[in-house]
Amino acid sequence: MQGYFQGKMQSYSLADFRGKWTLLFFYPLDFTFVCPTELEELSRKNADFEKINTQVLGVSVDSVYSHQAWMKEMGDFTYPLLSDITKNVSYDYNVLLEEEGISLRGAFIIDPDGIVKSIVINDNCIGRNIDELFRTVEALQTGELCPVNWTRGKKTLGKA
Repeated sequence: MQGYFQGKMQSYSLADFRGKWTLLFFYPLDFTFVCPTELEELSRKNADFEKINTQVLGVSVDSVYSHQAWMKEMGDFTYPLLSDITKNVSYDYNVLLEEEGISLRGAFIIDPDGIVKSIVINDNCIGRNIDELFRTVEALQTGELCPVNWTRGKKTLGKA
């Protein structure tokens, strides 16, 4: 997909991030109400994701030109925004609301081998909990069984 990041448009592929964890998240549209709250929080916490070898990628059905215009208004985020203008990727990840032509708030955690390990999909009226997405990546990275409310430093239940 074409993406926009730090003033540049370029092509992105999940293959570019093999060997890293990826948080691929979908949001409905640029220039909306709930989306900026999520995207700004992810931008603030992106350094934490980077410390645990995780690439954050945002995806909407907007064009890269819409992303560019939105960034002029919002200020650049610390991760790329990708354009799913064809809606093919949203469809493939089963987050496309076809009649509305937009995506649900889907978050997919993908391991370094390209395997989806976690899926969270919210209705568009509800923003995601970024701390929970971070906690989930950390738990998955242990490779162990993690009990309810597990956080880094707490005991796991052993190998998965």
